[in-house]
Amino acid sequence: MSNIIITCDSTADLPLELREKYNISVIPLGVTLGATTYLDGVNITPDEIYAHHAKTGELPKTTAANVGDFLDFFTPYVKAGKTVIHFPISSEMSSTYNNALLAAADLGNVFVVDSKNLSTGIGLVVVAAAEMAQNGLSAEEIIAKSEELVKCSDASFVIDNLEYLHKGGRCSAVAMLGANLLKLKPCIDVTNGKMDVSKKYRGKYGDVLKQYVSERLANLDDIDNTRIFVTHAGCADEIVDAVTAQVKEYGFFKEVIPCRAGCTISSHCGADTLGILYIRKSPKA
Repeated sequence: MSNIIITCDSTADLPLELREKYNISVIPLGVTLGATTYLDGVNITPDEIYAHHAKTGELPKTTAANVGDFLDFFTPYVKAGKTVIHFPISSEMSSTYNNALLAAADLGNVFVVDSKNLSTGIGLVVVAAAEMAQNGLSAEEIIAKSEELVKCSDASFVIDNLEYLHKGGRCSAVAMLGANLLKLKPCIDVTNGKMDVSKKYRGKYGDVLKQYVSERLANLDDIDNTRIFVTHAGCADEIVDAVTAQVKEYGFFKEVIPCRAGCTISSHCGADTLGILYIRKSPKA
């Protein structure tokens, strides 16, 4: 058994079966609704967030894990003589990364790798690192290889409704009005740790997603075929099933994994958000 423990925060959106298979430990981020703060994936669900917003019009607020949280999280592993390699949400998006670094410096034998990503864009690297640990690679080797994979993790999402982004201050009222009137669906790409709109699609969401998948998978020669995530924030089953089937039709990926985004991601993008996430063979441009 490896003496290395791979950990991440809840924004990695890894399904339970993968966490259990690879012995990946997760620290939850906070989600505040009204006067109450919950723990992502522990005592709050995305559907409860959506119900709260529908009832009150109030958006949730997300909070980073603080240094004390990380000390509590890492300490049992360090005391047990384990080496911890931790993958937090992008340092460009949250103070979670810096807080993990501070805790790691205090404890020793904890290494923090900036994922420069979110959702299963993190999860892809985390699972790969866990496989390396199972295969007997050293901590130094895992960290070095993971830092290269971070550059190749391709994360993007298409958003059907901009209300959450608008209310959260992530797009202007004019942009939201224009997008809704024109039935525009923005594609959000994560590049160098930051989110940006890479394209705006027009039309019905299901049709847009078909075009999106076709374009993202147009160059399979530059894509690692190990696994791909179909990650969504509460889309209808028929939409998720259709995208999953479309990806499987390529007969390219060894694993096609549909999964639901957790509370942190859902708090910012709202429902009816879906993306396909995978590892490229070369760094993402």
